[in-house]
Amino acid sequence: MKESFYITTPIYYVNDVPHIGHAYTTVAADVMARYKRLAGYNVFFLTGSDEHGQKVEKAALENGKTPIQLADKVVKRFIGLWKKLNISHDDFIRTSQERHKKTAQALFNIVREKGDIYLGEYEDWYCTPCETFLTEKQLVDNRCPDCKREVELLKEESYFFRMSAYGDRLLKHIEENPDFIQPVSRRNEIISFVKDGLRDLSISRTTFKWGIPVPDNDEHVIYVWFDALTNYLTAVGGFSDEEKFSTFWPADIHLIGKDILRFHAVYWPTFLMAAGLPLPKQVFAHGWWTVEGEKMSKSLGNVVDPYQVIDEYGVDQFRYFLMREVTFGLDGDYSKSALIGRINSDLGNDLGNLLNRSLTMTEKYANGIVPSGGQPIQEDMELVEMAEKAVNEFNESMNKLSFNRALDHLWELIRETNRYIDHRAPWKLSKEGNAERLKCVVYTFIESLRQISIMLYPFMPATAEKMWDQLGIKEQKEALTLSSLEKWGGLKSGTVVNKGAILFPRVETEKEAPTHHTEPKEEKSKKTKDSDPAGGISFDDFMKVELHVGVIKEAEKVPKSDKLLKLKVDIGRERRQIVAGIGKSYEPETLIGKQVAVVTNLKPAQLMGIESQGMVLAAGEDELKLVTFEGDMKAGTRIR
Repeated sequence: MKESFYITTPIYYVNDVPHIGHAYTTVAADVMARYKRLAGYNVFFLTGSDEHGQKVEKAALENGKTPIQLADKVVKRFIGLWKKLNISHDDFIRTSQERHKKTAQALFNIVREKGDIYLGEYEDWYCTPCETFLTEKQLVDNRCPDCKREVELLKEESYFFRMSAYGDRLLKHIEENPDFIQPVSRRNEIISFVKDGLRDLSISRTTFKWGIPVPDNDEHVIYVWFDALTNYLTAVGGFSDEEKFSTFWPADIHLIGKDILRFHAVYWPTFLMAAGLPLPKQVFAHGWWTVEGEKMSKSLGNVVDPYQVIDEYGVDQFRYFLMREVTFGLDGDYSKSALIGRINSDLGNDLGNLLNRSLTMTEKYANGIVPSGGQPIQEDMELVEMAEKAVNEFNESMNKLSFNRALDHLWELIRETNRYIDHRAPWKLSKEGNAERLKCVVYTFIESLRQISIMLYPFMPATAEKMWDQLGIKEQKEALTLSSLEKWGGLKSGTVVNKGAILFPRVETEKEAPTHHTEPKEEKSKKTKDSDPAGGISFDDFMKVELHVGVIKEAEKVPKSDKLLKLKVDIGRERRQIVAGIGKSYEPETLIGKQVAVVTNLKPAQLMGIESQGMVLAAGEDELKLVTFEGDMKAGTRIR
């Protein structure tokens, strides 16, 4: 019997239209679901919509609609986007569905019968946009601490959940299960919140009607979080389908944005404890997206529309950018220049070029048929070992939800395969008539591409399938599983390749207009060796050096070197990998975010087996200091 895996996104509130944040969470969940399916798991992937509450009722009234009409309209937008993004969810739950109403009311009754729900009177501050009750102590300048909007004082009869009784038990669970809340910074945040003491929670309202009625008292509707969070039970048969529920509950991962962490890491587990149900294995809260350094805002007009980005740049390109650009769990910044840089550099130059040249050479030197592997020698085994290492590190990173690191490991293999072709030089082997050696080399780089395509699949499924078509392996199902990567040589000799269109056509960008400086002719004519005893270079020669502002995004030590650091530097139009000899002067973590001067038109060089695609400028002898800038400089700015 297959091992099960249950992953969820939040259910998205229907008073908003889909934006990059919704796409980010859902693509991340899809990547993990596809990865687990590749690994042979019985996967259940849930997403959906949160449709009840005062905000929806109010917005519907203002638009001359009923709440369900408004919800239906917005839900279509979400479902349409998930289709466009190639999201492979198994269910789309709506809290307005009858199946969910039954589950929420069942949970309410179970907890009430246990004595942990009681009727009382509530008086406190309420933030309508956040659907959150607040104490006087929590307010900041009499406003909501989260959205900064005004709050109102509410006094009404309410059902309360006895959350105060579960603080110690929740803390014990968090301490005994270090992975329960991730990343660690969010875990610490929740521990601090719980240690401050939990209050009983109002879980019903009487001032609006758009919600699930409290059982036996329809004057009250169930408060949004008790209603909304229960969706995770509804979709897997909670209180209605024992077999399905026992198969998938508890959830393996709740993927959420950091703004709703408290509801998932405090409210939800205490509800479940009260009901006697197992807690989810992990709640993972990712960061927010800014747009070119600015917070996304309708008033600023900088909200990123995923539909528009996909139409302009492509769905897999967008999926790749979201997962590669930032460390999952931290905040990220979106810009068109960064997206285009990823497309042209990582996807076009690295991956697309590798596939195209490999298939071209297979057609030219092997008549388009994958040859037998022959007898590999040490220089082939170096790539084989590199592939084995990449697979292991890829799997390790994926299981930690470290998506950008998984892609880093994959791209190391892509670049190493490109280098393998350069160094093995099939064109020379063909010219020399070394047929047996040529067969081995062709098999090696095509087998590497098979492995690359499988690891790529969770992130870029349409691209991987195009690669399988061109590699001629789409029907070789046994060669397209994660387990097939455990051993080199899964590609069948005799497979016919079918070179197709280029995967990633280059995205043209507006080039910076160069600033020209022309020296007067009469001054040029006077320059001689006598008048320039130092033998200096001409101004024209100096202008050939392209210097740009770069922002260091990632930094790590190069293994077996105490001097070299591997940097990922944003130079505006793309990110470059640069190896710099500054390891004795800087710890890697201190470099993140530094604005440095980068020589961008140096030919790539190999340092300790790692390709360096530029140079950062530094001064000094033993103690090096990077050339940096005062104030905020935009990545890619030309230095003149």
